[in-house]
Amino acid sequence: MTEAIRKSLRESPKARWTAMVVVSLSMFGAYYFNYALSPVKPILESALGWTSSDFGVYTSAYAWFNVYFLMLIFSGIILDRLGIKITGLGATVLMVVGTGVNYWAITAPFPAGAHVTLPLVGDIKTEVLLSSIGFAIFGVGSEATGITVSKAIVKWFKGKEMALAMGLQMSIARLGTALALAISLPLALHFTYRAPVAFAFILMLLGVIAFITYIVLDTKLDKSEAHIEVEEEEPFRLRDIVMIISNKAFWYIAILCVLFYGAVFPFLFYATDFIINKYHVSPSLAGLIPSLLPFGTIFLTPFFGGIYDKKGKGATIMIIGAVMLIVVHGFLSIPTLDNWIFAAAMVVILGIAFSLVPSAMWPSVPKIIPEKQLGTAYAVIFFIQNIGLMLIPLLLGVVLNSTNPNVAPNKTIIRKAVEMSYTQALQKENITLDAKALNIAIEKTTSGVVDSIVESASYVPTPQSQINPEKVENTIVSNNLDMLGSPEMGVTQEKVLDKMGSTFKKATFEVVTKEKLNIRYDYQYDILMFTLLGILALLFAFLLKREDFKKGYGLEKPNIES
Repeated sequence: MTEAIRKSLRESPKARWTAMVVVSLSMFGAYYFNYALSPVKPILESALGWTSSDFGVYTSAYAWFNVYFLMLIFSGIILDRLGIKITGLGATVLMVVGTGVNYWAITAPFPAGAHVTLPLVGDIKTEVLLSSIGFAIFGVGSEATGITVSKAIVKWFKGKEMALAMGLQMSIARLGTALALAISLPLALHFTYRAPVAFAFILMLLGVIAFITYIVLDTKLDKSEAHIEVEEEEPFRLRDIVMIISNKAFWYIAILCVLFYGAVFPFLFYATDFIINKYHVSPSLAGLIPSLLPFGTIFLTPFFGGIYDKKGKGATIMIIGAVMLIVVHGFLSIPTLDNWIFAAAMVVILGIAFSLVPSAMWPSVPKIIPEKQLGTAYAVIFFIQNIGLMLIPLLLGVVLNSTNPNVAPNKTIIRKAVEMSYTQALQKENITLDAKALNIAIEKTTSGVVDSIVESASYVPTPQSQINPEKVENTIVSNNLDMLGSPEMGVTQEKVLDKMGSTFKKATFEVVTKEKLNIRYDYQYDILMFTLLGILALLFAFLLKREDFKKGYGLEKPNIES
């Protein structure tokens, strides 16, 4: 028996840490794509006419199928019945499919104003709906991959450095989040708003390759333990779900998960736009500030996980993280604190909080739930989390739109005027340009005008009741054409578009600032919602600690067996 145990592949540090790294890479691309379009929100508004409500619908779509069709629950059951290898491979392939649908949806040339009417939802833009469906398919694969990776780490690290391994796994995945927040907007500005999604598709394919590599390692592990005598476990049964959801401590962890992640993940969806609008940071640099959060967790989550492994205090760690969450969002909601350095400092502290709670929360689940039920337990937690991640971004978009009702219409005015300027200038000189290149030029000019105003202009907006949209559009077009004059003949298409773009950007900026159109979002109410979630998270963290004290789960004890 002892000799057999020594020959188990999981007893080799090199083997188990290699398995952890390889399986974690399958989630790297998922974390990237999850936030790939978040920094691009201003361009989606300018180029496609999306509103904050549209963006809220899109971000909430991640959880549609997981919640309404119970796909996460089914994923957990499939994982417990079919195992890590089959479930993980199918899940990573599903992420590829969802990303591909999303890319097609934002690339296809839908007719202007095309929309679909849905029950209970009403009218929704066609590209928003199809993009959301792609994101929802991706969400099923991403969450299924997530619970599969969690169970894989438990399999390799039970009784060893499990919290550290889970922390490192999250760190590798969050590199994808940091990459998305840092480069998605520059990619979109340099190429087109589709570029971040195209890059995500490539990462999804690499994720499938990574999981296939893990399957090889997992197969070797199973072979190495083929002759080890272990206590035979009962097969998973549906009644196990009842046992899981009847556990009070399980519910405290699940609700804490919803509240905590609900105050962080949706914040990251809107963070870049929030930084641009409140702190007047250049769009090309704004994504670097929220990217500090995942970069911080890359180092701190394994560090705190190591502390939990050796010292324990899991419930206490979650309480400290919740307090930090309240402090950060509370300060970010104060209107007068509008220096970008302060915002960067708050994001760093939020990153520390985001390292504390997950480093203790996920390794605590195996202390409460038997291993044979872990797949379903993680699935139920992720299912509950997905309800929050569906409703919270949707509510944030509605609140942002209702508290800033004039921003989206004013951006539409600018977009229409810029498009009319290009069309009339080209028709006047009888110049025909490539339609794709022209659309990209219109997109970049519109975004450039909006970004310049939000970053540098400061004025009290004119009440919307005093704005005549048609008059403003005509004024912008007239000013653009007067400043442009006649385009040079005999030059390349690129030079024609460059001259028109730079001229229209400057001329449109003059009119918009003179008319004092409101195109800056005020995020105060959204940030206050995050603060409330932090307060509730603190409450449930205390309840979890009390339950652990009563039932003796050992959440305050170390993970490493002495």
